[in-house]
Amino acid sequence: MIEAEVHLSLHNFLRSQEGFPSWPHHLTMARLVARALRLGRSALIQVGAVSGYQGRYRTSFVASALMWQGAVIIVAPEAVQQRLLQIEIPRLQQWLQAHKPIRTGDAWPGSEFQGLFLISPEAWLKGQLTSSDYFPPAIPTIIDGVDDLESWVRHQLTQDIQPHDWDQLMLACPQQAEVIRSARVQLTKELFQHPANPYECYLISQPEIEILNHLYAVLNSVPELPANWQHFKQQFEHISSPASPASPASHASPALFWATIARRQGLFSLHYTPLELGKILAPIWQRQPVVLIGSALEPETEAPLFRQRLGLDDVTCLKFSSDSQAEAVQFYLPHKLPLPNTPEFQAAFIHKVRTLLCLSATAPGLIVVLVGDVPLKAQVGAILASEFGSRVQVEKTCLDENGILVSGWEFWREHQTVLPAPHLLIIATLPLPSLENPLVAGRVAHYKRSHQDWFRLFLLPAALNELQRAIAPVRESQGIIALLDSRVINRSYGAQILAALSPLARINYLDPSLFSHASEENSA
Repeated sequence: MIEAEVHLSLHNFLRSQEGFPSWPHHLTMARLVARALRLGRSALIQVGAVSGYQGRYRTSFVASALMWQGAVIIVAPEAVQQRLLQIEIPRLQQWLQAHKPIRTGDAWPGSEFQGLFLISPEAWLKGQLTSSDYFPPAIPTIIDGVDDLESWVRHQLTQDIQPHDWDQLMLACPQQAEVIRSARVQLTKELFQHPANPYECYLISQPEIEILNHLYAVLNSVPELPANWQHFKQQFEHISSPASPASPASHASPALFWATIARRQGLFSLHYTPLELGKILAPIWQRQPVVLIGSALEPETEAPLFRQRLGLDDVTCLKFSSDSQAEAVQFYLPHKLPLPNTPEFQAAFIHKVRTLLCLSATAPGLIVVLVGDVPLKAQVGAILASEFGSRVQVEKTCLDENGILVSGWEFWREHQTVLPAPHLLIIATLPLPSLENPLVAGRVAHYKRSHQDWFRLFLLPAALNELQRAIAPVRESQGIIALLDSRVINRSYGAQILAALSPLARINYLDPSLFSHASEENSA
């Protein structure tokens, strides 16, 4: 069987690679992927946050894909594709004497292709969501990095009305041009009356619904609207009734409608995206066996919430345990800090950051300060720059050797693989999605209407996944993490957070000796 062949070949390959980065689960993962290919049975594998950050596990599934006799699709972001094409695949091809053709692109190479096809998540999802025959059925598909799968899907399913689309609509409907122009002016007035927020986006309100409703009533006489307007109309009709946005039509898939504005330019865009993805994605998983690989989706091996959100039913689940000794970190969690939503928090947080920076002054290497709150991030950057000079950069990748990076969660997630692993990571607050973000508030409102536990099903899983991925580089550098959010101590869910972040050595004091180990490690 292919499982035995892959096990033996990969075992011999790993033994032959002097200095090859070790990962204790290569053979187990390769066997599971090979089994999924042979049986046509889907699988969900959690490799762990550190392994996901390092990417060492990829050798396992590449070996299975190269040894499988038929075609295999690998769905991965561009950066991962380049790593596979330049390092993983050539190294294994040479050892295995595998002559399987390798192709990349946005469209299936052809009916006779029996090789390895690499494609981006955007292109693969676009094909799967637009046509069931875009790819031949039953071709085994490996999707790498499914921690981001939900955001990939939402991005593909989001429809937009951009400023230039209004001009296109007036050109397509010259007889209704005055009504279209008037609707645009009215919407601009309504949207710009919303108070400013850091996200510059707003859920569509009832007055704005009425303006769009009137516009579409006039456009009903137009035989064929531009594609963007037609697609938007099909979804908008479900919320156009007075009962609506709180209770959309029962036959409709609930959706989120919002507007983004550019205040300086006086422009706005309209958007919608479906709220429930499971029913939309379920048919895709039935077309071919899929192996979904993520880092730290959920504490449970079966990842029930992730599978429910994405419509994954019958899959084999596997979760690899962490190396407790190698991945343990010093975890500073101070007592008696003000809660993040109090006026006293900002001053206390900045004082604690100053203290940490001063105590770690002798330890060389990068320091990262993670601040999710947009205004606070800018303030922290300015205050620290006034004291520590050009060492401090806000969301930049060109840093001094002993640089201090002030960053939001998204920037750190996107750039952590190209930046040095920090010896100190300071986290202002838990990355719970903010209810001040209208898009988060819209999703929470949907959970509430469905009488579901929005915190347990949405906010907490999102925060746990973000946290584990954020601290993965610090585990590798054996650095120190300082979490300055006292909710971990004062709230009942704190125990779940600490359990998900283990292995860790929790400390509640500060001492220069804490950083001497990091200094010795870096100078060794």
